[in-house]
This record gives sequence, C-alpha cells and structure tokens, in this order.
Amino acid sequence: MSRLPVSLRNAFSRRNALKIISGIQNFDRESVKMVVQAADRGGATFVDIAADAELIAIAKANCSLPICVSAIEAHKLAEAVAQGADLVEIGNYDRYYAQGREFSADEIIALTIETRALLPHTAISVTVPHTLPLDQQITLAEKLEAIGADIIQTEGGTSAAPVHAGVLGAIEKAAPTLAAAHAISRAVSIPVLCASGLSNVTAPMAIAAGASGIGVGSAVNQLHDVVSMIATVRALRESLEMSSNIASAIEA
Repeated sequence: MSRLPVSLRNAFSRRNALKIISGIQNFDRESVKMVVQAADRGGATFVDIAADAELIAIAKANCSLPICVSAIEAHKLAEAVAQGADLVEIGNYDRYYAQGREFSADEIIALTIETRALLPHTAISVTVPHTLPLDQQITLAEKLEAIGADIIQTEGGTSAAPVHAGVLGAIEKAAPTLAAAHAISRAVSIPVLCASGLSNVTAPMAIAAGASGIGVGSAVNQLHDVVSMIATVRALRESLEMSSNIASAIEA
C-alpha cells in the first residue's frame, strides 16, 4: 500500500475507508462541488470524480480529501494525475453496461498494465467487472494484484434485482457486490473496496464480508442539496465506524 496517500493507507488498515463517488458521467460542476463538499464535511476518506481538469480543480478547491479520478482510458488517467489527482480508478463501468458493452478479464489486465506503465508511482484501483462469473472475478483480482494494482473494487448493483422495499430490498441490492467482496478479499492481500448499491444499512455487511472499505455513489450524488448529502455521508461514516470497531474487537 506504499503508493497510497497516508490517510487512505490508515483507513484501509482500520477497515473503515469511505469513498464518495460523484459519477464517471457527472460533469455538472455544481453537483460535483456539492458532492465533494459533503464528502469532506461528512467524514469520508476520499472522493471519486470523472476525468476532467476543471472538475479536479473544483474538487481540490472544495475539499481536503484525496481525489481519485475514474476512466477506462490509460492516457486520461495519466492526464488526470498531471492535473492534480492523487490516485486513479479503472472502473465505473455502468455507463458502458447500459450501452451493451462488457469488459473481459484480458481487457482489464491490459488496461492495468498500460496504466501502471504510465503511472509507476501512483496508486491504481481496479474494479473487477461483476459480469464475470465469481470464480473468474477471483482469478482476475489475483492477476491484478500481481501486476501492480493497489486496490480491488467490487461491483454488482446493476445485476441486482431487489424485489422488496426497505431494509430487505437494500440487502438484496447489495448482495452481488457483498458476495464478490467476500470471495476476493480472501484471495488477495491488497485492500478490497466494496461498492455498488450500498447504503448505511449494508455498509457493515461489506466490512463483515472482508472489505476494507466501501464506495458509495447514488445514495449521495442523487440528492439535491448539500445538507442532505452531508447527513447521508455522516450516517455511512457512523455505520462504518461501528462495524470496524466490532471487527477489531472480534480479531483481538
């Protein structure tokens, strides 16, 4: 984890890292500003924004947290680091799934190798596509660790089909990413960030499954005012703190 910013390294070690995601397709300046402000004030560990120079500048001006930039093109990630991003994410595939595109393990490996060559000293997070069977997700995660990934992120929200409302529906929605986090965290030694379809209800389940942190997007970025966003981030933070404390007590 030596390439990670110190604050992230510590949060992953405590297993309570919280990433707030503004959205890879969200280029609305005011929306991104509100999301990063809420993340900062609510107690998040870092933020994840689209690869755009102006958005990076807005994020740096409005929060003190490390900034992660997401894209699926290595050159865009390298440009983002030159523009001030602290780490990068190969992921946030939902927009491509909606277009009928899927990503093979070989494609993700090639992109990771290309990105690492361009950014030898920058932390790289890589999302393992939920469209792969779980055994192939595990194999891909192991290969990604071997070629230099610093964080593995899980997903699954778009494959979930909750049939109930309320708490039960929240658990159903999170089930695919929780399953991936459980399996992958036992196969790799780098941090696993569980993301996609999570809420303060399911955040503790992600930690119990083996994740070292969570990533949350729509539960925050779909809100319409910064006060509501801050409240949601704080609820996520409190949920994570409780679960990580319980995990530490059990391990002790």
